[in-house]
Amino acid sequence: MPGIFAADSALMRTLTRIADVMILNILFIATSLPIVTIGASLTALNATALRIVSGNDHSITRDYFTAFRRDFRQSTVIALLLAAIGGAFAAWYFVVTQLVTDAVLQFVLLAAWYVLLFVAATSILFVFPYLATFDDTTRDVLRNARLIGLRHPLAALAVLAITVLAIVVTVFSPQVTGYGLFWLLIGFGGLAVVHAVVFTRVFARYTAAAVAA
Repeated sequence: MPGIFAADSALMRTLTRIADVMILNILFIATSLPIVTIGASLTALNATALRIVSGNDHSITRDYFTAFRRDFRQSTVIALLLAAIGGAFAAWYFVVTQLVTDAVLQFVLLAAWYVLLFVAATSILFVFPYLATFDDTTRDVLRNARLIGLRHPLAALAVLAITVLAIVVTVFSPQVTGYGLFWLLIGFGGLAVVHAVVFTRVFARYTAAAVAA
């Protein structure tokens, strides 16, 4: 019995990790409340989750705020650019569905909209994890995130599917998530850690190439 509750036992390590993810979740929610800081919060969330998965984390709070401060300006600019892209997609959809009367033209424009939206979504999924991992200009971050999303479609689909599933369950079966309690306690941090498992494997190829170069 004492072995189960020893500091280095599997049970205690698991409980410690759960506590770490809960702390990460609280930090993300707290720093996202001003809304304008969402870019920095997403970058710090991913940076800390990647450290947890790779086993390089030290202090969750310290790791989080180090990444938050380091990438604050660049991540905020990127978040604004992505918001503008989202606004463009919303405007396109509104125009096509409300103002275009020709059925064939509407079908073609909506088909193009869905294709571009999918490409944009798979690219955006990699933006903040990429920024948390690599030191690049804003232009290179957006370009490389798009290229990685295209080069690793299975990884992008896996992350997208996990995210969509979590949203669908929350919206259509809110009782499963305790009517939002799950997200307040561990949801965002837990999802980031699950995503980080995929991101770590993808980015390992590029970090290895960078070291070799």
